[in-house]
Amino acid sequence: MKQELNRYLQSLKTHLTMDPAFENEVIRELEAHIEDSCQELQNAGLPEDQALEKCLTGLGSPKTVARQMYETYNQGTWQQALLAATPHLLFAIIFALKWWIDINILPIMFIIILGIALYGWRHGKPYWLFPWLSYSLFPIVAAGVALLYLPAVWAWLTLAFYIPLVLWFLSFITIKFMRRDWSYSLLMLFPASAFIGWLLAAGQKPGFPNLKISFMYNFAPWTSLTFLVLAISVALFIRLRQRWLRIATLATSGVVISLVTILASNQLGLASFIGLVMLILSFLLIPAFVERKVRRNQSVII
Repeated sequence: MKQELNRYLQSLKTHLTMDPAFENEVIRELEAHIEDSCQELQNAGLPEDQALEKCLTGLGSPKTVARQMYETYNQGTWQQALLAATPHLLFAIIFALKWWIDINILPIMFIIILGIALYGWRHGKPYWLFPWLSYSLFPIVAAGVALLYLPAVWAWLTLAFYIPLVLWFLSFITIKFMRRDWSYSLLMLFPASAFIGWLLAAGQKPGFPNLKISFMYNFAPWTSLTFLVLAISVALFIRLRQRWLRIATLATSGVVISLVTILASNQLGLASFIGLVMLILSFLLIPAFVERKVRRNQSVII
């Protein structure tokens, strides 16, 4: 009986996506519930193996139980939703009020964001941490862009080391959280698609993005709107229970952001809109693909 129950619980764990510490507690509670139910059936005269089979059949397949647990336990509170949306809201305010013109504002903001991200990382890595991690990575992106100021030969040599290092770092963070829920890594990756859209709207070429101040000033209200859309979608993501609704929310907000970008620019058209939407879909699909590979490997090991 114990061996069969362990196999069921182990299979259940491979399908679960939640905080590991909380996951272990849920598994222990479920195990105790199954053992109590089996004991009651045995007291009623049912053989041990049949009692366990009846209990497990009543629960359903491990995949079904995992989905039910996900929808029950992975819904965030309104406080968590607000915390996750806060970095987007802060930047929405900065661009709406055109405070970004003050060169002191953005460095201060990034220091605050980095501090909060480090705090969240050291205190259990809560789900609201992901958007803060996203903005804390912006200085890394800016450093890579700054490398293009170097002479051509040195720039290419430096980027040859820089790009693999950044990709490894992003992969490390993504896989670090993959066991908990791959969909949350989207909150970290998603703002990058909006950032790329702004560069395209500014009419930048593949070289160094020498942003035009006049464009940034005129585009500021639109930029604020995209941050607001990000904030709303993130808050809904935290509050929704079903994963497919979460993904649909991000996909919809991505389409809205792409549309705003196209409307704000006089240089982009339908082809650019389709390209941005495809880019956003890739940001949604890549973590799911990686998670599928990770779980397949785990199943092979088990």
